[in-house]
Amino acid sequence: MIEFKRYTKDDHKVVCRFLIELNERDRTHINWNWARFEWMTEHPEFDNSLISSIGLWIEEGDEVVGAAIYDMYFGEAFCGVLPECNALYPEILEYAWRELKYDAGLGIAICDDDLKEIEMAEAAGFTRADQSETVMRLDLGKPFLSELPKGLHFAELDPAKDTYALQWLFWQGFDHGTNRVEFETSEQIIPRLRPHFNRHLSVAAAGDDGEPVSYCCLWFHEGTDYAYVEPVCTVSSYRGKGIAKAVIYEALNRAKTLGAKQAYVLSDMAFYEKLGFVTERHYSFYWKA
Repeated sequence: MIEFKRYTKDDHKVVCRFLIELNERDRTHINWNWARFEWMTEHPEFDNSLISSIGLWIEEGDEVVGAAIYDMYFGEAFCGVLPECNALYPEILEYAWRELKYDAGLGIAICDDDLKEIEMAEAAGFTRADQSETVMRLDLGKPFLSELPKGLHFAELDPAKDTYALQWLFWQGFDHGTNRVEFETSEQIIPRLRPHFNRHLSVAAAGDDGEPVSYCCLWFHEGTDYAYVEPVCTVSSYRGKGIAKAVIYEALNRAKTLGAKQAYVLSDMAFYEKLGFVTERHYSFYWKA
């Protein structure tokens, strides 16, 4: 028997297991994977006050077979279900529409190849919009040259222990500026605790003074064959020197030794094409107002 429940923080690992199984059996949902969920729930912009609104459909044995998860805050959501429980999808859509929408409605990204989900979404009143997202893939069958410019070395950063250094790097790397006083008065320096985080895959390029200037974090879970890239950034004054490429390649080489055979990134940037990534899946947003 399948029962519904609202999410609690004790459900984190079972949701990750659900997303791993979903993507093991059907890669059309690779845009929503366990790593994206884990990264999101500890992101500074994630609205934790809404977390009990995540809906889970549970089979006997406490295994998740379906879920409706908002993306950072209400207004966009992921709806997914294991293939044998596909009949639940309209119910999950209805729940997401009722519980996860905001004033302008609700948007759901659906793979262009998933004709059944598109049909059910349209039957529920969702219509295709211009908004879209792309997942790119890189096969890890070869080693990658990860050579840094002179004066830089690889370092590992832990968001629970190197919180200040990492958030200061994000502040600069995501173009908020270089004013440290503004950063310190604007940002809460909060350790981010993620159950499946692997510091060995959290790779930075740092100078002789130890200050990180570029960063790539990969997520890999035993039992999967892929790594997920999130996030990547470089301080503006160090861009155009091949540093981000070296950091990403170093992280990919490390993930490969753990068993990853491919890597995914949610992006359509030409930067990733230059690194060898190719488009794997395209997703269109379906909206209901």
